[in-house]
Amino acid sequence: MNEATKKVDVFQAIADPTRRDVLQLLASKQRSIAEISSHYDMSRTAIVKHLNVLTEAGLVTGQKLGREKVYYLKPEPLTEVKQWLDYYEQFWNNKLSKLKFLVENEE
Repeated sequence: MNEATKKVDVFQAIADPTRRDVLQLLASKQRSIAEISSHYDMSRTAIVKHLNVLTEAGLVTGQKLGREKVYYLKPEPLTEVKQWLDYYEQFWNNKLSKLKFLVENEE
């Protein structure tokens, strides 16, 4: 899936905690829908909807293996998130440095 065909932004996809958790599950190994669903107290249909969002964002890919569909992580789109966070890290580091200075120089 290329940039032009993406319907869901990576940031939208990872905004949901369940989808972030699914990404963590898939980081260790590819998994079937049944295996993913077994980790949650929600319907298989709800899990498929989450997987569809992740697929549209280019974060996972599903492959038919026999009667099952197996999903695996495609982490490359997360580079966009990392670059965005890297930019803002300078502000966090600056605030932490100021806090450290204040604490160390407190009388």
